[in-house]
Amino acid sequence: MLDITFIRENPDIVRAAIKNKNRDGIDLDRALSLADERKAMAGRISELNAQKNANAKKFGPGMDDASKAAIQAEGARIKNEIAKAEEQYAALEKELVSILIQVPNIPSADTPVGPDESGNRIARQWGEKKNFSFAPKPHWDLGKDLGIIDTEKAAEVSGARFTYLKGDLALMQQALIQFTYGFLTSREKLAEIISKAGINASDKPFVPVVVPLMMRSSVMKRMSRLDPIDERYYFEKDDLVFIGSAEHTLGPIHMDETLKEEDLPMRYVAASAAFRREAGAAGKDTRGILRQHQFDKIEMESFAKPEDGYAEQELFVAIQEHIMQSLNIPYQVVLICTGDMGFPDQRQFDIESWMPGQGTYRETHTSDYMGGFQARRLNTRVKRADGSIEPVHMNDATAVAMGRTLIAIIENYQNEDGSVTVPEVLRPYMGGKEKIVK
Repeated sequence: MLDITFIRENPDIVRAAIKNKNRDGIDLDRALSLADERKAMAGRISELNAQKNANAKKFGPGMDDASKAAIQAEGARIKNEIAKAEEQYAALEKELVSILIQVPNIPSADTPVGPDESGNRIARQWGEKKNFSFAPKPHWDLGKDLGIIDTEKAAEVSGARFTYLKGDLALMQQALIQFTYGFLTSREKLAEIISKAGINASDKPFVPVVVPLMMRSSVMKRMSRLDPIDERYYFEKDDLVFIGSAEHTLGPIHMDETLKEEDLPMRYVAASAAFRREAGAAGKDTRGILRQHQFDKIEMESFAKPEDGYAEQELFVAIQEHIMQSLNIPYQVVLICTGDMGFPDQRQFDIESWMPGQGTYRETHTSDYMGGFQARRLNTRVKRADGSIEPVHMNDATAVAMGRTLIAIIENYQNEDGSVTVPEVLRPYMGGKEKIVK
């Protein structure tokens, strides 16, 4: 959520963000008017409280009953006035917040302005696409032939967009978790990634977390991730929502807390299942495991000092690139435009990995920098050395989107005989296995 003072001082910037993020229909003038009324009402409440205190001080020894009664009557009148003023203040606050939570975050200066994904910009590319001596197959054919992906039986059991990962592919998923956790929890290995990327970031390791898979709708709303609600599995009777990513419950891990400056950055990593209804994806990517209702991810989250927020995102992207380079998967880093980026995002990068069986790049990673936007809604703050308090700056990013990364591996590492070579970095976690064969 944006600070009302920032909105008042920068209305043109905020209006541009509303327009460029396709969020038209927000009554910013009404919000500013409500903020003024709220401020005036706060002043009125303060004035009435001062009157109440002054009136109470009129009581004294030897006072007659008539004087006491007059003071008590005046006190009751003031108390009634305060109750009315507080009720009006609460109504103003409720209406103001209902507008402010609709206002999107301000995109960074380097974010391209564009209506949709057509406005995204490729920042850089890495890796050479393999020249196959045969026509490469898509992962759904490879997975079926090798007996490692079974969407047909999963559809009988659970419906469309569910799958069974079996055998060596299930082992490969666990290998990806072990490989990723191995360097994210190592100060030495993080320092190597930071040095190679040439960024100015702390080498503080990530803390592994096992997260709740369900959360209260009100908390997800504070995370700015509840809408569109059609994409969520929501259990109205219990007021619980299945998470669409581990960052949904990692983000509120310090909700309503004030952190110490010397403890930042605080970084977390979680491997979890994730759930999305894919309500708007009818007929899209119906084959294979690219777009599922249930999938697994390793997600990163950090809380940093405001001046370190961009460096944290650069580190997250460097980690994503390290993973894909270690797997030797060609990819491109894409800077997401205003019309395609998330509502709470200040800057967003995606990594799109080459899928030779489909002849195209596909998104496998996202990195979202929110600045203080999410933290203000979550009331997660940092106390500075000088005693000042302000919202922390938050980042979240995909380390590994399991299904999509497995797709990239088996399509890039397929062989003419139908087998799939296991990437070297994963072999130690798979008992030294070099190939997946039928």
